[in-house]
Amino acid sequence: MGKDVIIACDFASKEQVFNFLDKFQDEKPFVKIGMELFNAEGPDIVREIKRRGHKIFLDLKLHDIPNTVKKAMAVLSRLDVDMTNVHASGTIAMMEAALEGLTREDGTRPLLIAVTQLTSTSEERMRDDLLINEPMDKVVMHYAMNAKKAGLAGIVCSPLEAEKVHNTCGSDFITVTPGVRFADGDKGDQVRVMTPAEAKKIGSDYIVVGRPITAAEDPVAAYRRCVNEFVG
Repeated sequence: MGKDVIIACDFASKEQVFNFLDKFQDEKPFVKIGMELFNAEGPDIVREIKRRGHKIFLDLKLHDIPNTVKKAMAVLSRLDVDMTNVHASGTIAMMEAALEGLTREDGTRPLLIAVTQLTSTSEERMRDDLLINEPMDKVVMHYAMNAKKAGLAGIVCSPLEAEKVHNTCGSDFITVTPGVRFADGDKGDQVRVMTPAEAKKIGSDYIVVGRPITAAEDPVAAYRRCVNEFVG
């Protein structure tokens, strides 16, 4: 499996995202479209970015009863995205339903991955806010195994957990890791972070990078630096 850098295009409008993507003349980066942009512009933004030649991770983190998620995924399967996700905390039954809904009649489907714990969640917040008293590491591994049991391709996790996820679930189980920052950059609101080079070393398959690229003075240079550090 080839490693790749996914740019988190967390913009509020199509004008903003196209202004950003227009800076890339020689590359077609893999991009993440999240709730902000999707809710602002709807599915047409996915179709247009796809027409421009980009791979797309549609990051909507579905979490509902299994039948609702199945139906929603059936709709999303008509968009030509490359990856999408659900919350692992929605249970194995919900993840199985999501996979069923996402699978097209010809058997093809985007990669479906599950969110374990968000990178903004610390063990203290997990314990105090969510009443989950198990250690973060144990929770993430349990959620990862549930995702594998449900037939998903992988999980979203902190880069700090990627190596153990591969050891627990197998080397072909995909780890998509946000919370990546340059060594000389700002952590923002992430509390569990790692540099691109460190993420490469511990075996992340995809890293998701937002502000270190999108807010950079030269986004293309920042993207290339990230690719160089992570992919080599």
